[in-house]
Amino acid sequence: MSWQKSVVALAAAVVLPLTGVMAGSSVAAAPVGDVSAAALPAGSPAAVNGQLKVCGVKLCNKNGKQIQLRGMSTHGIQWYSQCVKTASLDALANDWKADILRISMYVQEGGYESNPRKFTDMVHGYIEEATKRGLYALVDWHQLSPGDPNHNTARAKTFFKEIAQRHKDKTNIIYDIANEPNGVTWARVKTYAEAVIPTIRAEDPDSLVLVGTHGWSTFGLSDGRNINEVSQNKVNASNLMYTFHFYAKDHRDSYLNALRTVSSQVPVFVTEFGSQEASGDGPNDFTMANKFISFMKEAKISWTNWNFSDDHRTGAVFNSGTCSGGNFAGEGVLKEAGKWVRNHIRTADDF
Repeated sequence: MSWQKSVVALAAAVVLPLTGVMAGSSVAAAPVGDVSAAALPAGSPAAVNGQLKVCGVKLCNKNGKQIQLRGMSTHGIQWYSQCVKTASLDALANDWKADILRISMYVQEGGYESNPRKFTDMVHGYIEEATKRGLYALVDWHQLSPGDPNHNTARAKTFFKEIAQRHKDKTNIIYDIANEPNGVTWARVKTYAEAVIPTIRAEDPDSLVLVGTHGWSTFGLSDGRNINEVSQNKVNASNLMYTFHFYAKDHRDSYLNALRTVSSQVPVFVTEFGSQEASGDGPNDFTMANKFISFMKEAKISWTNWNFSDDHRTGAVFNSGTCSGGNFAGEGVLKEAGKWVRNHIRTADDF
């Protein structure tokens, strides 16, 4: 369901030597001094809620209170780093009043595999920028093709070991170890998760870990599988949630009903969704999308929307060309999907 880039070379980020600054962006890729959890702005979502814990099938804050986080996913940072910069992140935190930034780092498709050092440094930088603004930083290992995450086990261990080593003392980091497994059984995904999670836990025993489910993170529904497979064969790990993705124009009541079912069985985090077709393009269906939003609010299911860029597709929140400028606040720079999701994010948190 995640979009692949149709135009090959569009503003790919370049890490300049020594300075650690990404071309086309004012966000540092690898700061000399990392931002500590103590530096979280007072009153910010990450400062108020602190270290996240799974409690039953819900997400809870440091005080054990059930909470719902809402925010945005970047597009692939190999293509749209120009959309993730000081002005846009300030707008996300202060104008949109988001709780969380999902950092979408593709593994293939011109991403991590092509230059591990560059992309690891980019993710370090984005984590620091999220922390400075008091947002949770969701590190998305955006495995998409091939669909079997075991293809990237060694790469995932290398990447997450370094990320966890550097950021283990932060209370606002979340690790998502497999974006959308597809064409693969749940048993294979579980094998991968149980191989990678110990690498993270060896460095960071406390932070929340997410794992994608089979069938493009639909608990197997999009592959015609039994959605109860996950609850019947859970990953052997602590402080873990499972991810669910949907696109409201294509994924109708059967997907909403599946989300109702699985979220009553295991902890679920909706790390990606849109109001459009599964391609991320086409007409918006806000009526169906609002059904999902209402249920996720009721069930306190956290979510990040796809995506925070100015791609030409209807699901990218900004009008084309916005990211070359410096104005990201307000509705004037937004497509219809952007206005819709911003309004949902801006509604008051209940934590």
